[in-house]
Amino acid sequence: MDADGMHYEVVDVASGRIDPAAALDFVSDPAFGGITVFVGRVRDHNVGREVSGISYDMYDALALNVFAGAAHTAMEAVGPRLKVYIAHAKGRLAVGDIAVVVAAGTPHRDEAFRACRSVIEAVKHTAPIWKQEHYLDGDSEWSEGCSLCPGGHAVDPATEHEAAHACDGHHAGHARV
Repeated sequence: MDADGMHYEVVDVASGRIDPAAALDFVSDPAFGGITVFVGRVRDHNVGREVSGISYDMYDALALNVFAGAAHTAMEAVGPRLKVYIAHAKGRLAVGDIAVVVAAGTPHRDEAFRACRSVIEAVKHTAPIWKQEHYLDGDSEWSEGCSLCPGGHAVDPATEHEAAHACDGHHAGHARV
């Protein structure tokens, strides 16, 4: 879905892959000196367990609405001269595969960094995306969501860094990227 400098998509890995170059192209503009790109990949371990892959499932229509809301919230924070690209994978991914890409383009670097960070945190904490980790020992489990960390309430963006580390140690992983 593309509208007014915003692009949001759910990519079913059975039929395609996320392309970070497409994100960079989308947010590029001759008037923009600041472009940031966040690429989230499947890592080979989580909370002391060796991971072989991850399956993501989501309610696509609602996820796209959350992505749009995150982009518009970022625009309210940094101003109207912003382009945002959000793509999240759905399906089974192997270690090293790209799970999510968020890109932001603005006239200046500060706005680009703030917009990109704001959007990825909103996607991580509010989008209806479920994550099942698959382990090398053959076991798998659905991870609890970051919106449950810490203490059963949503994480305050002002203390996100500290809360993210507490969340990593408290739960098997994140339901959101």
